[in-house]
Amino acid sequence: MAHQFADSGAKVLVIVELFADKLAEVLPQTQIEHVIVTSVPEFFPAIPRGIVRAVQRWWDRSIAPIKHPHERFQAALAKGREALARGVEVQAYSNGIGHGDLAALQYTGGTTGVSKGAMLSHGNLLANIEQIRAMNGERIQEGRDCILTALPLYHIFAMTANFLAFFDAGGRNILIPSPRPVQNLQRAIENYPITWITGVNTLFNALLNEEWFAAYPPKTLRAAIAGGTALQGAVAERWRKATGTVIAEGYGLTETSPCVSFNPQMHRIVPDSIGLPVPGTDVRLVDDAGACVAPGEPGELIVRGPQVMAGYWQRPDETALAVKDGWLYTGDVAVMDAHGYFRIVDRKKDLVIVSGFNVYPNEVEEALARLPQILEAAVVGVPNAQSGEAVRAYVVRNPEVNGELSREQVIAHCRTLLTDYKVPKSVIFRDELPKTPIGKILRKDLKAEVKAEFAAAHAGAAAP
Repeated sequence: MAHQFADSGAKVLVIVELFADKLAEVLPQTQIEHVIVTSVPEFFPAIPRGIVRAVQRWWDRSIAPIKHPHERFQAALAKGREALARGVEVQAYSNGIGHGDLAALQYTGGTTGVSKGAMLSHGNLLANIEQIRAMNGERIQEGRDCILTALPLYHIFAMTANFLAFFDAGGRNILIPSPRPVQNLQRAIENYPITWITGVNTLFNALLNEEWFAAYPPKTLRAAIAGGTALQGAVAERWRKATGTVIAEGYGLTETSPCVSFNPQMHRIVPDSIGLPVPGTDVRLVDDAGACVAPGEPGELIVRGPQVMAGYWQRPDETALAVKDGWLYTGDVAVMDAHGYFRIVDRKKDLVIVSGFNVYPNEVEEALARLPQILEAAVVGVPNAQSGEAVRAYVVRNPEVNGELSREQVIAHCRTLLTDYKVPKSVIFRDELPKTPIGKILRKDLKAEVKAEFAAAHAGAAAP
């Protein structure tokens, strides 16, 4: 919070009173001048509102007194109505491709580096809503959908796909304040007619490992959408068998509001594919020299369209690296099949080079996911004297599957699915893997561990 508030130069903070205890620590590090406080039951009817507030204040004492000067949300809304009545000019499009007035600084997840503020305009967000609606056709039913939102709304995936697109369609959002542990979703799934679920691979995998979900999957479910990170084929297959619905995978970035491509709901959904570019979007796959690669060959995915950001907030150097001649360079490696469907191979930065051969961690993680004794896995490269780099797997055992799991078993399993140089040379067992708040596994944290580990080993070897 401190980084984003200070970097953006924010002057006003709107905060739920549950988290107001963090104000004293954060505010001195920022330029924030005004604090607006709201509460979960603020718009509840009077009796439920009173009951919830009494429980929070006097029973579980989750609401502490707010000592910092602040204003209540209802009062701020009243002032906003007065300002709107005087008239506010907002330009959605100024150059024909979405870069109108700035609507939001949407911060990147920081999975590969320091979080940066992507400048998204009103036009960027409006265009992406229409693009999402176009790819889903009649599968989105006006005023009738109920969507489970387990992802935080501050993340661009949930903000656009769950909130903006389904608000535009008159849908109902069921918000899950914290999806971990995954049992927190049980009451929502059992008590509401859920028609859509969005999530990342780890969320779908976790649900499938819950007995209550496997035994009674939601009968009203029509579709599920995966994004944020690669959807593993093993998870997609299990989901289809358990729920009778498919997970339609899409692809996007904070910098693209976020949707770039999607498996169209009204046409063919291709497994292990991020689908087709959404309307009005150009996509190319290029080599390191910027030349287009042949169909079926891997190349960096670059994108141009009305949903692409204007740049990074106060980071012209980073903007120049990411946006060249109107094309956003995503840093993701993809391939295109004969029908124009795309598949993400991996992050360019995460590529492991073993004896000159490219190893994409996603492929190895996909193989690991097919071993029932493994709940989660992440793959990174480690220094190796013979091959330059070697593959290392970090593995979390599945507590629902009986029996021991050894390093030798993991490697033997991988040998049945992978070429020898792609097979992990080392396996590290962990109780959990580092993740972002939305559940994306942080390879960068594992790579930092590897760097520290080998630096210490080198220092020890050099000592007299």
